[in-house]
This record gives sequence, C-alpha cells and structure tokens, in this order.
Amino acid sequence: MKLFEVYSQIKTEPVRAKGVFLFDKNGKKYLDFFGGHAVISIGHSHPEYIKNLSKQLKKISFYSNAVINSLQIKFAKKLGKISGYEDYSLFLCNSGAEANENAMKLASFQNGKKKVIVFTGSFHGRTSLAVAATDNPNLRAEINKTDNIIYCDLNDKSKIENIFSREEISSVLIEGIQGVAGIKSADIEYWNFLRDITNKHNALLIADEIQSGYGRTGKFFAHSFTDVKPDIITIAKGMGNGFPMGGVLISPVINSKIEMLGSTFGGGHLACVAGLTVLDVIQKENLMKNARKSGEYLIGKLKKLNNVKEIRGKGLMLGIEFNADTQKIRNTLLNDYKIFTGISWDKKTLRILPPLNVKKSELDIFIKSLEKTLKSCTDTDSR
Repeated sequence: MKLFEVYSQIKTEPVRAKGVFLFDKNGKKYLDFFGGHAVISIGHSHPEYIKNLSKQLKKISFYSNAVINSLQIKFAKKLGKISGYEDYSLFLCNSGAEANENAMKLASFQNGKKKVIVFTGSFHGRTSLAVAATDNPNLRAEINKTDNIIYCDLNDKSKIENIFSREEISSVLIEGIQGVAGIKSADIEYWNFLRDITNKHNALLIADEIQSGYGRTGKFFAHSFTDVKPDIITIAKGMGNGFPMGGVLISPVINSKIEMLGSTFGGGHLACVAGLTVLDVIQKENLMKNARKSGEYLIGKLKKLNNVKEIRGKGLMLGIEFNADTQKIRNTLLNDYKIFTGISWDKKTLRILPPLNVKKSELDIFIKSLEKTLKSCTDTDSR
C-alpha cells in the first residue's frame, strides 16, 4: 500500500523539534515560522508538555464520552477563565472542521433555520458542510454543494442586509482573521454590524477562531479587539500544541439536549492534559504579551524593508505582501536560510505563524534572512 497523494509538501522531513526549531534526519536545523499551520503555540517539545502527557500516559490515555472525565471539567473552567467566557459552555471534538460543523448544526438546532452566510476568502474546513462554507470550489465534490451556504464580500454591509431581507438566515460564520486568504479581517465597525443584524433577525453569530485564537494575536481571540461577544466560537489549532483537539464555546442562551452533538474521541484524557498544559504555559510564560510585543517588533522591522508592499494581521499572525515573487522568496528562505514560512491563496502574501514563545533573537534571524532574500530575489528579477 502507498499513501494517497493529496498534499503539496516541502521536501524536508523533520525528525526532532525543540522550541522554535526543527531538525531533519541529517541534523540540519530549521527555524519554524509556520508552526504547522499555527498549531504549535507553546513551542516544540516544551518540557511541561512532555512531562504532563508522559505522566497521564501511565494513568489512562483514553476512554470515550460514555464515562465521566473530570479533566474535561477542569479544562473547561480554565479555558473559560483565560478566554473571558466563563459563562459559556464547551463541547470538545478533534479538529477545526468538526468544530465548525457542530457550530452551524447547533445554530440550526437553536433557531430552526438552515441558511448560513460566509465570506469570500473563507476557510472553515474540509468536511461536508465546512467545505461548502470554504471559498474554494476545487475542494468541493458534488456531494458537498448546497444552497444553504451564501457568500458575501468581507466588510460589505448592503449585501448582508439584502440577504437577510430575502432569506431565513440561521447563522453568520466569520473568521477572527482570515488565515488561508492571506491574513485579512473585518473591521471593528463590521463586527458590530454583524452582531446587530444577527440579533435583529434571530440568527447566531459564529466566530471561527481556529487559527486566530489561543493568544496568537496578542489577545486570546482576534475578535476580542472588538466589544462583540459571538454566540458561538470555534477553536482548534493552538489548543493541543500538536495533539488533535477542537472545541465549540457556546453562549448560555443556547440550551443543550442529550445526544444533539457527539464525538467518540473528543476531549479524551490525553487531549485534555495537552490542552490544560497549553493554557498553563500561556499564562505562566505570558505568551499573549509576548505575541503582541513580538508582532509589534516584527511589523516595525518589516516596514523598513524594500519590496514589502503591505503587512496585515496582529501579534504572531502576520501576512507580508511583497512587490516581488513570493514563491521565490519562500523557497529562498527555506533552501538558503532554513526557515519555514507559510503561503496563502493570495499568491503575493507570505504567512508568518511562529510559536508564541518565539524570542527576539529568533525574530532577528528571520528579519535578517528576509532582508538578504529580498535583495537576492530583486537582483535576480532585474537581470
């Protein structure tokens, strides 16, 4: 048997990792400014993470939700406190796609409606309804196509108003910051508008914080830069620092009912310990503050570089748009300077998503390497 080839892969195999660095099988060291799609929040092989998961493995690694797991209760309380959503409830699953599927389903349970408004550039996952809400027709098979998903341009008020005037809308699903689209976001006024119009029409506002959450922007959620409280918030990537984890934060106005949602693996013992460790480290090491200050430092340095057209995002979720060939820039950073970065659907934009405990010295390595890369790429292009 061979692998089913569906991934466009970097031709490097990391076999060991520590902090912000990866090491391949030949011992070469790479600076990780991609974090496996923003999954690595507290750094690779954090000693607390290793210790706590190893300790739990000697007790019990998993049992399904057919039994009580007090680690889930402990995790929910800690998550509520650090996120500022102590009055919300938590449903645990395994991935961001599952979180969004359950969020849209939950909204439909609540108001009995089925249409969902999403936005151009959105990425919400690859499962059936989540991929229908993802703005890339190449990812959808015929079975995924549905009239229940309605697309609207980000920050467009008049079209949303028009949609609500003619359709029964169950929910509006919006990313805190659009990651795959190239680090793009709604403005604060638009968030307030969405909150008002969903309230007016008995629809639910769902914030997808799967990539933009967990302290990456300098606040726990990207939408926390506004005063808006969504009805439902979805989380995943940074939750378990690599251990598969997803979740749905649910407003107290939404009532639960036995068996309305479910997951065999969601919230298992190891997952909860991974999640608790991440939250502990974020607090103990002040990683949200580090993300904010690191982002400010990076942006200040990036603004001084030639061929940088625009810098978008907050904290350690940044998009750098160039006046030069971005793919060549990424390849040069990887091949010549051993630095992992991320791409986006916007082919001119590089995504920067390092672990939240990145140090200033490591930021400087990236900046200096990028400066040299931009010079070499520009010199080559001008010949």
